[in-house]
Amino acid sequence: MVRNQEWRRLPEAVLWILAVAVAYYAGARIGLLQRVVVEGAMVTPLWPPTGIALAALLWRGVLVWPGIALGTYLAIESISTFDLLPDGGIVAGNTLAPVCAYLMLRRAGFRVELDRLRDGLALVFLGGLVPMLISSTAGTWILILTGDLALASFWSTWSAWWAGDAMGVLVVTPLLLVLRRARLPRDSYRLGESAALVVAAVVLTFVITRSSLSLLYLVFPLLIWAAVRFQLAGSAPCALLVSVMANSAARDRTGAFARHTLFEIMVTLQALNGAAALTGLLLAALVTEQNNVRLQIEQVCEDLAELVEQLRPHGRDQ
Repeated sequence: MVRNQEWRRLPEAVLWILAVAVAYYAGARIGLLQRVVVEGAMVTPLWPPTGIALAALLWRGVLVWPGIALGTYLAIESISTFDLLPDGGIVAGNTLAPVCAYLMLRRAGFRVELDRLRDGLALVFLGGLVPMLISSTAGTWILILTGDLALASFWSTWSAWWAGDAMGVLVVTPLLLVLRRARLPRDSYRLGESAALVVAAVVLTFVITRSSLSLLYLVFPLLIWAAVRFQLAGSAPCALLVSVMANSAARDRTGAFARHTLFEIMVTLQALNGAAALTGLLLAALVTEQNNVRLQIEQVCEDLAELVEQLRPHGRDQ
């Protein structure tokens, strides 16, 4: 009976693996649109596939890892001829990094609702910053060992690779997690406010990133508005929008990114992306946690009032 159930689940598991591979490949193609060449190596300031991979693991478990490996293979094959030894190492690193992130998050008791500050911190460090050291280190050393990258360029390439993978987790994973439960506000005032936030986010982010003045810091009031009023459902899309707009401006070397060296552009860009993602994610998690605590206190007060009402003597002559 158990074996029959396992065979019935096999087609579903295969479909999920293929879906993850397709999503990973699609994310890679989108990420490659923003690629830059750092010291002879092609890297992206934001690598969406890492965020897609981690979200898939959080949804379906570690058994979808072949989809990540297949998606990485397809992404490499789309830009160059696949070579088993060097490219196989990159596939292994890109697969192992999100799997390790998933295992560490599960060990830490991470909740996909991201309704606690500890969940936000866990995603930042255990999901993004620490495990992505695996993929960036493995990939950079492979480029050096194959002669595609000079040893002197290790740190610049490694840091760009690591930052791009980590940003994929910090920006894309929260957005995918919140999309599963996102709903339009039923209240007309909240619906109007959400529409105003969307318009303001698109217009202001475009102006801020393309302006010749140094106005990049103005994205933070926007992120605070989104996180405080709409929590992760507001801050996650805004953080992604800021990252995409900033990456586009940096690639075109316009606005605040004009008249700078490539190294200066990458430092400014990753500092902005990282600060925006951290601000939106952690503030949204903190506000959600405080709202949940308030609701729990209100529920306890209501239960206590109901209990007191039940214990009051009834029918006594006044």
